[in-house]
Amino acid sequence: MIWLVAALSAACAAVVVLGVALIRARRRHRAGMEERGWLLERERESAARTAVEAERARIAAELHDIVSHNVSLMVVQAGAAREVLATLPDEAEAALRAVESAGRTAMTELRHLLGLLAPAQSGDDEPYGQDLAPQPSLSRLSPLIDRIAFAGLPVEVRISGEPRPLPTGIDVTAYRIIQEALTNALKHGDGAKAEVTVRYAERYLRVEVLNSGPSVLAGDAVGPRSQPAGQANGAGRGLLGLRERVAVYGGDLDARRRLGGGYRVRARIPLDRP
Repeated sequence: MIWLVAALSAACAAVVVLGVALIRARRRHRAGMEERGWLLERERESAARTAVEAERARIAAELHDIVSHNVSLMVVQAGAAREVLATLPDEAEAALRAVESAGRTAMTELRHLLGLLAPAQSGDDEPYGQDLAPQPSLSRLSPLIDRIAFAGLPVEVRISGEPRPLPTGIDVTAYRIIQEALTNALKHGDGAKAEVTVRYAERYLRVEVLNSGPSVLAGDAVGPRSQPAGQANGAGRGLLGLRERVAVYGGDLDARRRLGGGYRVRARIPLDRP
């Protein structure tokens, strides 16, 4: 009996020791998971800040080109008006109106630029680069659509409302939204089709890109190809940059999965913001 009691006591003590060790191991595991979660969150925040800063730098470079173009136009038109002011007053008036229009456009873009100035990079202070391609614009969507379709994603384009000239920065922004959404659809979608809708409202420009994909309601698995990075919750680097770009003009951007399948990227940008 004495040996039996001693054995039971030793067994109980061992159970207690093992229980304490297990509790400590669980606490260490929990602390390790919390630390890893904190590190991952810090990494995500750092990546988001990097993406936003990179997009701001790109916006600053593009708006710099816009302002430079308008100031150059003002100089040329002012010189032309001075030459014909005494002899051809009608032509001089037309040139001065062009100067006024270019000045208003430049001032509008400059207001946006002031909050987005980025440090000059090596070689970026050249007035003109080697790339003299036309500025991206909704009026130049056709080559983009043709490239996407040639790569394997048919695209249907719908224009609603009366197309009209847009402030250059907004025009570039709308183009970039369509470009990014179609690129994501081409890279990660099922390749069936995509739809682009551009609506010219009285006070807003609305841009929407839809693409087909697995249905959420059908419970299809979402794999690397069927879920574009960041499109489910708008957290992708490209979409972060687009949201920042749209916010510059007082607009908003939404990107999410569609219940019927695929993804939707939708933006609304005000056109009457001072």
